[in-house]
Amino acid sequence: MNEVDFLVIGSGSGLDVANAAANRGQSVAVVEKGPLGGTCLNRGCIPSKMLLYHADVLETIESADAFHIDAEITDVDFAEMVREVNEDVSGDADSIRNGLRSSSQHDLYEGEGRFVDERTVEIVSGVDEDSRIRAETVLIAAGTRPAIPDIDGIDDVDYLTSTEALQLETPPDHLVIVGGGYIAAELGHFFGTFGSDVTIIGRRPNLLPEADEEVAEAFTDRYAERFTVHTGHAATAASESNGTVTVEAHPYEYGDDGGIREDESVTVTGDTLLVAAGRTPNSDRLNLDAAGVETDERGFVETDEYLRTTAEGVWALGDIVGEYLLKHSANHEAQAVARNLFGDDLQPVDYTAMPFSVFASPEVAGVGVHESALQGTGTEYATRTYQYDQTARGSAMKADGFVKVIIDLEGEILGCHIIGPEASDLIQEVVVAMKAGSGTVTDIRESIHIHPALSEVIQRAFSGQFSRGGHSH
Repeated sequence: MNEVDFLVIGSGSGLDVANAAANRGQSVAVVEKGPLGGTCLNRGCIPSKMLLYHADVLETIESADAFHIDAEITDVDFAEMVREVNEDVSGDADSIRNGLRSSSQHDLYEGEGRFVDERTVEIVSGVDEDSRIRAETVLIAAGTRPAIPDIDGIDDVDYLTSTEALQLETPPDHLVIVGGGYIAAELGHFFGTFGSDVTIIGRRPNLLPEADEEVAEAFTDRYAERFTVHTGHAATAASESNGTVTVEAHPYEYGDDGGIREDESVTVTGDTLLVAAGRTPNSDRLNLDAAGVETDERGFVETDEYLRTTAEGVWALGDIVGEYLLKHSANHEAQAVARNLFGDDLQPVDYTAMPFSVFASPEVAGVGVHESALQGTGTEYATRTYQYDQTARGSAMKADGFVKVIIDLEGEILGCHIIGPEASDLIQEVVVAMKAGSGTVTDIRESIHIHPALSEVIQRAFSGQFSRGGHSH
């Protein structure tokens, strides 16, 4: 059995902590059952956003006539586009693997790891099967996998998850998507732009339920113009025959009773089914009981404010913790764990001003609270909404979208929510103001903004007249 100072299960953001340990002279073991680099690099944000940019380019060309430019697309080599992206990703994963294999301070164990006692992990499959490693400190960073909802007949259907969808070399003729979150929105945009008919079935009243309700409603309206959208419906049955997939969905109600209504069902058909109904933690594959690591009712690893688990010497971070299933959150948590492991004092992980973005069309981004979270709580607040096309740059772009700001009555920024071009970049100014500035509207109002840049839509959203409880303020 190999004994090391530090062991990490998972090679995504957990590698940042492993490298910090190695830089301090510690012996390090890395356990990874798949390609190196974790979900983001191999099956998530990197390949998806690379592919989505191709869709954005095509969409730009197709909309050129709005600017009196006659552009014609003569060919799209979809297969080569997908192959190129996946080859880039695979090359990056191989580079990480080769770096760990050649390192004198890292031992790489390829295969699935499971705890056999408090800080001992056994490799139960893969290249290094039957190896055992014991460590003084263990970090669980094993991520999540696509969740498959309880749908009658789903096991008999040849469905895709986001992992397989990112490798398709031909767009489906008619793609049926079960799920209404950001993965469904992004992949719907991608395949829809490249010619697929798209039908989306989502349980929530709007797509993107993680967004502010006003933004989510606007986004759902835009998608309903592009695709067939059945929100407020839960997929209950699926079948496949002669290359046709059929999905039955029933109305789904939220509230005191909740649940599925049997009336007004819809039946949709297509040639390809994509299940994009969230993520489930990989904790069930780690034999955590042997380590004394507890999970919550959803299976996410329980941690304290410092990211320590319930087991002595065992820490956790990233998607498997379930706080925010975002790569930038995992990176932030990695910094916190490294600081707490190797610093003088323990510091709680600070999730203040954690932004998110959806790289669909339109783009969506947000930070802070939703208005619906404040309504009915007695909290006094004010809001202001500003349209893109009321700025010079937004008008030039013929941009359709808005910025919504939520503040308290002292001017503190409570939230900001954006739908429109470059939302993922525009939100960053607000994040910095909330995290590093005074956290008030003054940070943005009094900062000089380049004219006529798109960032003026942020400045103007934070300036002028706010509405309080439906009244001018």
